[in-house]
Amino acid sequence: MEQRHLGRTGLRVSRLGLGTLTWGRNTGERDAADQLKAFWDAGGTLVDTADVYSDGGAEYLLGRLIEDLVPRADLVIATKAGSVPDPYRRFDTSRGHLLSALDASLQRLGTDYVDLWQVHAFDSGTPLEETLQALEIAVGSGRARYVGVSNFCGWQLAKAAAWQLAAPGRTPLASIQMEYSLLQRGVEREVLPAALDLGVGLLPSSPLGRGVLTGKYRNGTPPDSRGASEDMSAFVAPYLDETARHIVDALAIAADGLAVSPLQAALAWVRDRPGVTAPILGARNAAQLSAALSVEALTLPEEICLALDDVSAPLHRYPDHDWSTL
Repeated sequence: MEQRHLGRTGLRVSRLGLGTLTWGRNTGERDAADQLKAFWDAGGTLVDTADVYSDGGAEYLLGRLIEDLVPRADLVIATKAGSVPDPYRRFDTSRGHLLSALDASLQRLGTDYVDLWQVHAFDSGTPLEETLQALEIAVGSGRARYVGVSNFCGWQLAKAAAWQLAAPGRTPLASIQMEYSLLQRGVEREVLPAALDLGVGLLPSSPLGRGVLTGKYRNGTPPDSRGASEDMSAFVAPYLDETARHIVDALAIAADGLAVSPLQAALAWVRDRPGVTAPILGARNAAQLSAALSVEALTLPEEICLALDDVSAPLHRYPDHDWSTL
């Protein structure tokens, strides 16, 4: 698998990443092991997790598989901290919480460092400088090699990245992880332009539109799909409207013309967007993951990319793009 630099850093990662959102909950140890082995065999290196995935179960399961199945040195392990199971406070990026969460993640993962540590979301209740100081401490102590953020809007990313670049010796942000697909192009308004300008690599989550871009929902909701499961149906539901149906139908036509699957066409589109380093793939089993990994040899023709751009284009109004024509 092709390797790419993460943002404007020396860290190289596979241009597809393996996600572990459902590990330890809907994905058991055997399926997780099969996925990790298939991913590694395909040349994949970037494995993404978080301290709240399955209440820590995803990290624990990944830790069990490291070394016994795949050498730790062959993986770029990324985890996140800052989300909290508190009904009154969804995020806590205070220095104390973040550093304690990192220590707990390392213990579950069975490693003394993570390659990439990301703040899971912006916390308006904590000064940003305090949050960023926790990242500095993590890198300075050797517990994290690179740092980034997740689910930040444009001004939040710009403020954080500019703060890190403002003084010599501070660790630049390497990444931002955001949802990005043909069904969700909101990052193109401000986040992606900021990331490109500041040298921050984009790691798209849900690059297949929460599974909808595979085309499996075109004739209803399959009973064995995430859209039919009790804990994931609300996650899929926003992408089952008429707007999404129009985009998926156009994607299917384009895929048929190329003799590839809608999954492959959708994934190739987002993988090769400007500023993207590595989409994060979430799969239920190794067969699903292998179908996604087969996109490695596919590059979409320019006319197909333009057609998909056009059919899925979000409506940008003042002052985002070309407002001088309004």
